[in-house]
Amino acid sequence: MPNFDTGCVRVRLTCADDLVSAVQVGSERPDVALALRGHTADQALQLVPLLFALCGEAQARAGILALAAARGEECVPRLDPSVQCEVLREHLWHWLLDLPPLLGEKALQHEFVTAAGWIEEGRRDELHALLASPRIAALRLRLQQADESPSPQPRLLPPFDARSSLAEWPRLTAGFCRLPDWCGNAAETGAIARQQQRIENSTLLLSARWLARFDELLDWATDDEQVGAGGAVSATPVAPGIGRSLVETARGLLMHEVVLDGERITDYMIVAPTEWNFHPQGMLANHLLGQEARNRDALQQRVRHAVAALDPCVRWELEWV
Repeated sequence: MPNFDTGCVRVRLTCADDLVSAVQVGSERPDVALALRGHTADQALQLVPLLFALCGEAQARAGILALAAARGEECVPRLDPSVQCEVLREHLWHWLLDLPPLLGEKALQHEFVTAAGWIEEGRRDELHALLASPRIAALRLRLQQADESPSPQPRLLPPFDARSSLAEWPRLTAGFCRLPDWCGNAAETGAIARQQQRIENSTLLLSARWLARFDELLDWATDDEQVGAGGAVSATPVAPGIGRSLVETARGLLMHEVVLDGERITDYMIVAPTEWNFHPQGMLANHLLGQEARNRDALQQRVRHAVAALDPCVRWELEWV
């Protein structure tokens, strides 16, 4: 499917009296189930990574585990080395290539290429030395000293594995895939949720989320990562012919649920982290509402920084209403 549109996060701002008076946030995705229904299980495994722009390893692993669970195979929670490697590369990309320009610095391209190789080779000590280097320390200090007004306290998704998720969500639905909720409310997933016991001030939208990614990198570099960190996978049968998998990606919790009739897909539900983190009642809308709008260029930059901190897995667009 070379022309498949993976979707878009759309942010619409309404301004009045020099303030942002209304915020509309929506994750506009195609219906994945329509693209997969009727295909064989093997065909679905080839198609699933193509339906999402990023996190291809996590999407592929989630598909494999969900199909195995539909056939009755359980996967107890564990860290998957391939998915974990993808998570760490994503964190490195953000810290070494995306973050420095946001802070007015030059991207650390050589350091990224080198460090990505260390992760592939399991060279934790070398990565630890880089994370402790003066340039990275300076970036951390810039984040911690950033002039940032507090946002409302986020509602962070607690840890789930596939089996424990059944108590909260017995079955996934198309509506839930579009607007996932925890106990009836929007919730945020990702490194900040996985690190929530260690985050000092999660109301600082920008710094808290960047530092949570850093802490996951540091945990790996010091051999201190735990099951439930980025790269964690699990799967469980839901009912005969129905299987669910959960994968902790760089951006947060990914859920797959597949329904099989023999070897044919009759339904396939995917809840990607972007649907959690860019929920219409989520953190971005709460953060932007009431922001000063006198200078549109400055406001646009604040939106760009906030979106980067929350990290959608698709393109995003800003509209003025």
